[in-house]
Amino acid sequence: MTKDRYRLFIDDLREPASPSWVVARTSKQAIALLATRGCPSEISFDHDLGDDDTAMAVVKQLIEMDLNAGGHFIPDDFAFTVHSANPVGRDNIVGLLRAYLQHRARQGRT
Repeated sequence: MTKDRYRLFIDDLREPASPSWVVARTSKQAIALLATRGCPSEISFDHDLGDDDTAMAVVKQLIEMDLNAGGHFIPDDFAFTVHSANPVGRDNIVGLLRAYLQHRARQGRT
């Protein structure tokens, strides 16, 4: 259900290496982009987004949107990286998103 092909860079401070990335500075901005533009082909995550905001909210919303769409929100060729300097946050994002995508692949789409 990808509405258009774009790459999403989620970070409160850093700039992406290329201006072709769409930047979200907060989890709220990133979730709004998911709702309006669909799932990007790629996401680069920072974990800590200032104050108590983290990209885990985006990961959880992304998974929920995919579940609600019967596994058709996140495209098959979806890619993600985590560029966060927070090792625990990085592991949390990678662990949750990888586990979900592996589960979805094993279960097949509904």
